[in-house]
Amino acid sequence: MSAAAKSILAFGIYLLLLGSIFLIVPNVGLSWLGLPPTNEPWLRVGGFGSLGLGYYYIQAARCETTVFFHWTLHARPAAAVCFVILVVLRLAPPILLLMGAIDLVGAIWTSLALRKTHARLSSERSL
Repeated sequence: MSAAAKSILAFGIYLLLLGSIFLIVPNVGLSWLGLPPTNEPWLRVGGFGSLGLGYYYIQAARCETTVFFHWTLHARPAAAVCFVILVVLRLAPPILLLMGAIDLVGAIWTSLALRKTHARLSSERSL
């Protein structure tokens, strides 16, 4: 498994864990974010969505689907930017920045791994 695939796999596992929490015990996830408990079903729906995304990430990592790896380089930083905006507008608590940071750091890890692989392949072709 390539370094880029490992970064995607790690993010997929993170999504599975996050999704499981919000699907099974959503108020635990809310308490971590400093939000009051609720009985709204949307948290569980979002948790299931996160599980689905986690599955896609893990399968993409297992299959070395590099085009998917590149797509995440746009989506994960966009999520981080969205979370910053929500916090600045006081629509979400500051702890959401931690989740955005996880998205951003994961994207940077994937980007660096892809660049390293690309550089290695380019040097091998020039030999």
